[in-house]
Amino acid sequence: MNINVKLNNRFLPDEYTLHGDINDKKQDMPIKSFPIEISNVPPKTKSLSLILLDDDSIPVCGFTYIHWVMANIDPTTKLIPEDQSQKEKIPATKGKNSLAGKLVNITDKSLNEHYLGPKPPSGTHDYQLEIIALDKKLNLNDGFWLNEMKHQMKDHIIESAKLTLPTKH
Repeated sequence: MNINVKLNNRFLPDEYTLHGDINDKKQDMPIKSFPIEISNVPPKTKSLSLILLDDDSIPVCGFTYIHWVMANIDPTTKLIPEDQSQKEKIPATKGKNSLAGKLVNITDKSLNEHYLGPKPPSGTHDYQLEIIALDKKLNLNDGFWLNEMKHQMKDHIIESAKLTLPTKH
């Protein structure tokens, strides 16, 4: 399986980050998700899942920051379109990002159950995108937690593809 995100000079394009247009932000948080090309999905795949994490946040806030989680994406999907998170152009089950946790506790579902674009406080952060091919559809509803998805994926992963998305402050 292969995934691709078009970068600009080796970085995630500004429009999907803290440098994006004010109209693509909510409460000063970037909410316009980037397009993702998917190819060579294994033939027995029943669903795809998506995880976008920032491990470089650990020294800043003490934990890996969850930026975007989706499950039950149709395995025939070749493109997760730009702004999928807000416009929901393809069916998927939305998981919670780190804004939903008790440390931040933003209760607005339009923020905590969608793409939360990169906002590194300084320097460059490497965001890890992973698309996972599964042999079943997951029994999850909108608002699930990442750990719930991981538990259900156990022993059902056919293949996964990872991509590092550097983002500059």
